[in-house]
Amino acid sequence: MNEIRDLIIGIDIGKEYTQICYYDRKAEEARSLSMKVGASQYEAPGCICYRTDHGDYCVGLEAEYFAREKGGIMIGNIYDICQKEEKIQVAGEEKEPAELLAHFLRGILKFLGIQDIVKNTRCLCITSPELNTLQVRNYQKACSLAGFSREKYMLMDYGESFYYYALGQKRETWNRSVGWYAFAGNTVTFRKLTINGSSRPVLVKLEDPVSTKLEPEDEIRDVEFYRFISKTLGKELFSSVQITGEGFDQQWAQQSVKLLCHQGRKVFYGNNLFAKGACIAGKDRLEDKKLKGYRYLSDSLVTADVGMDMRVMGSPAYYPLIESGSNWYECSASCELILDDTSELVFVVSIPEETEKKRVAMALEGLPKRPNRTSRLSLTLKYVSPRDCEITVEDLGFGEMYPSSGKIWRELVRWDEQEERKQE
Repeated sequence: MNEIRDLIIGIDIGKEYTQICYYDRKAEEARSLSMKVGASQYEAPGCICYRTDHGDYCVGLEAEYFAREKGGIMIGNIYDICQKEEKIQVAGEEKEPAELLAHFLRGILKFLGIQDIVKNTRCLCITSPELNTLQVRNYQKACSLAGFSREKYMLMDYGESFYYYALGQKRETWNRSVGWYAFAGNTVTFRKLTINGSSRPVLVKLEDPVSTKLEPEDEIRDVEFYRFISKTLGKELFSSVQITGEGFDQQWAQQSVKLLCHQGRKVFYGNNLFAKGACIAGKDRLEDKKLKGYRYLSDSLVTADVGMDMRVMGSPAYYPLIESGSNWYECSASCELILDDTSELVFVVSIPEETEKKRVAMALEGLPKRPNRTSRLSLTLKYVSPRDCEITVEDLGFGEMYPSSGKIWRELVRWDEQEERKQE
């Protein structure tokens, strides 16, 4: 690789395999790294092994070798490990899933061959088939343990990686809908990426998946896949079709491939799409911003705008805290404020398709009584699931005259379920 600083890295942590790529600024594309020296093997088993004789960890193909030949302790698949909360026994010690993932990340990042990888990385983007609350918590903690600050990493699921990959290609491959067939053995799943060019911002959405099972025998398999293509693509115009996963082969898909390519559709097959999509996401968000006018709609997006009416520099103003359109695991905000003739906080909430803004109050019970404008508070908002936002308020006091009481208030809210409440 020819990049040594300001690296943008994409890592695909799949259910079975892991891949890594980096953005090559000279070639202006995301490039996959081989997981085996001297070979074009871009997928590596997503396993981690503890080497008892070295007292350290190894990953992927090396992990399999040490577990098989050198008496290493095979801990398991890192994707499965991060689906759990329980600690895991490793050589007589209990390790949290996030600790093991941190070791896994350090191991796979070594393939880049860069000294002080954290210092020389601008963005590490991790993608997985899906991201639930527990996974996000483990991934975030692992990135922190591996040395990456919150500003240096991002997380996304395969759907969002697909979006960035598709729209990161030449425009003629996505100026209409994009089809996606994902194979998993004898099961194939179809999803359609649609682009609403008449809206502002341009709204992009992956439609709900449709699946079918195929027979293993080649000729029957080809016929069944052909029928599935006919059903899912229909007579609509598609710019391109992407095929991912294990189970597709042009050797058996003779008639299916002809149908896929009908009407000049461009067809692509490969399993490095998600790592590349994650890499392209980092490049676009931090540098290019080519997709600034686009919004990918997913179930993980926060839909409410949350702020407060305050006095800023002496003048009344709306102070935004959370803006809609970002993934829940990226949404957090914090500020300090001084209470002015009130003992509660009032949040102004805007929800799509609701014409009026809501005002949601949070009482600060037990707040020490002080003269007006002498109660300074620290306020933090952080989403802990797609709908749940945790509010944390801490009493900071006001200098030596009014020291902090040490009181902390916490509340979990769902903005879309709040009834309108007015400040007293």
